[in-house]
Amino acid sequence: MKKRRIVLASVLKPIDDTRMFEKIGKSLSTNNNYEIFIIGYPSKKQPDEVKIQFIPHPNFIRLSLYRLIIPLITLQKIGKVKPDVLIVNTHELLLVAGLCRILYGSKAVYDIQENYWRNILWTRAFPPIIRQLLAIWVRGKEILLSKFVQLFILAEKGFEKEMNFFRKKFIVLENKSLLPSGFIRSRQGEKINLLFSGTISESTGVFQAIELAKQLHQSDNNVRLQIIGYCAVSSTLQKLRQSIEDYSFITLTGGDHLVPHLEILTQIACSDFGILYYPPSPHTENKIPTKLYEYLSAELPIIIQNHPSWMALCEPYCAAIAIDYNLPIHTADLLSKMKQTRFYTTPPTNVTWASEEEKLLKAIEAF
Repeated sequence: MKKRRIVLASVLKPIDDTRMFEKIGKSLSTNNNYEIFIIGYPSKKQPDEVKIQFIPHPNFIRLSLYRLIIPLITLQKIGKVKPDVLIVNTHELLLVAGLCRILYGSKAVYDIQENYWRNILWTRAFPPIIRQLLAIWVRGKEILLSKFVQLFILAEKGFEKEMNFFRKKFIVLENKSLLPSGFIRSRQGEKINLLFSGTISESTGVFQAIELAKQLHQSDNNVRLQIIGYCAVSSTLQKLRQSIEDYSFITLTGGDHLVPHLEILTQIACSDFGILYYPPSPHTENKIPTKLYEYLSAELPIIIQNHPSWMALCEPYCAAIAIDYNLPIHTADLLSKMKQTRFYTTPPTNVTWASEEEKLLKAIEAF
């Protein structure tokens, strides 16, 4: 029997991206009736995965004119495979998905990982003068090209409230945790190791994490902060480096380059607390950060803002200490709670990718 060919394609996500490769790609590769191909940004080291074929883009500068022709290069690569199913995870490839539907009969899936409309309007990634026009252009493109899409995958439950162009043709596959087998978290000496992981930006609270670490360190010099992840905005990265340059207890891994997911998991394994705070903004109000699921599944205690949906996940397991980042922090009280609270009285459930994998396989098989 001829195997169904499935292509997962991205512009900026690397071929070893956590969601595209480790979660969706690997899950689909468990079905021996599928051939899996991944097209994406080149990675430093191509994954050793015999069931998946990787087709990296030429290396290019992310903010460059060359990026404009990447969709055409992607179309050419897809044309060599002629997939039965094409899964794209960016609006930049929606036209490509439509053309593949016409040219090759490929069924199109749009994996919506971001609400681009809100991201463009409410972050500083683009100059204010063009934000509204750019947001209208991107959302208009999503609406117009949605007729070519047979299935929409939503990475956040909150997207159901924020968008409506996918109508009833969708499933929700949240970015739940995928830990390697044998993962164990262990304390590292007497230090209190704080962790800020994932996307580094003002909107993910990195500067509040730094300020919290500085205040806690004043009360207890055993406090350390590790920041690990990628920062896409150069001005933010420069500000970050300036804010930590005189503080030896704060270290940065990554910043100007992507960090392999395994390195982030390694830091989770040797940390004592994860810091989770998003400054209030319309583009993040309904998000459940991937790192929240990762911290929960690793049973890493969390210092968290009192966000209702986040606390609903944490409270059943005594997983977090909630603080108000907008008020003065009483460091002595916070440190006392950090040292004396018994965390994870009950192991967390329904926080791993296993539940999402089953939904994915059923949805693709139904095509």
